[in-house]
Amino acid sequence: MNHQLLDEAAQKLIRQAGERIKDSLHKQMTVTEKTSSSDLVTNIDIETEQFFVDQVSKQFPEHRLLGEEGSGDVITSFDGYVWIVDPIDGTTNFINQQRNFCITVGIYKDGIGELGYIYQVMTGEMISAIRGQGAFQNGVKLHPLTPVAFEDSLIGVNASWVAPNRHIDHERVARLIKRVRGTRSYGSAALEISYVVTGRLDAYFSMRLSAWDVAGGMVIANEVGALSGTLGGAPFDLLKKQPFVIANPALFEELIKDYLVK
Repeated sequence: MNHQLLDEAAQKLIRQAGERIKDSLHKQMTVTEKTSSSDLVTNIDIETEQFFVDQVSKQFPEHRLLGEEGSGDVITSFDGYVWIVDPIDGTTNFINQQRNFCITVGIYKDGIGELGYIYQVMTGEMISAIRGQGAFQNGVKLHPLTPVAFEDSLIGVNASWVAPNRHIDHERVARLIKRVRGTRSYGSAALEISYVVTGRLDAYFSMRLSAWDVAGGMVIANEVGALSGTLGGAPFDLLKKQPFVIANPALFEELIKDYLVK
């Protein structure tokens, strides 16, 4: 398959989905809790994912789709082409702020990330990549990341990881926060990944992410030299919910070894 043509089709679908989301802001929204009061889904999440399911099956009938809201296929392997879609990453931000949320899509072939997208709906910023052809910000090629020291770095981290928890040594995270220039938390994994690949952040980590949170971002990361993986540095398993780290290559190994692994 011609990946340039696939890229054009994917970007068109993502932008169309974004327009549908913006139009929905003026309509009644239904909000439902999934696993907790901080894990929310709206009718717009579900409708947007269904839009992708319908369009992908129509335009690329041989492709499958894995979506956060479960509208797509049941995926147990990544044979062939699989679209991995989060229709609204940052649903709480979408509900409360009407900003700081993204559509993110990764297109994989036989388990290899071929195309990746993170689209900020309200700003229109599209970060995209085709494997081996570079990453782009609204069509302008992104430069590889330049090295940065910890003391000059800005890290994306959720405040919950500084409190006692079962996933990570919070005292180590506190030491990390004291060492770096500053920390930020935006409430959307895809948004924070997009900030790492564009150099607005120098690292981001979270303890429980799924394929749809990171699939698109990992493709983009590879094209700018950012490193990503689990806390042990192993590749992220798209069939599991796992910890995830992405960082400037100058920070990645030390970040994991000294601050994230118990």
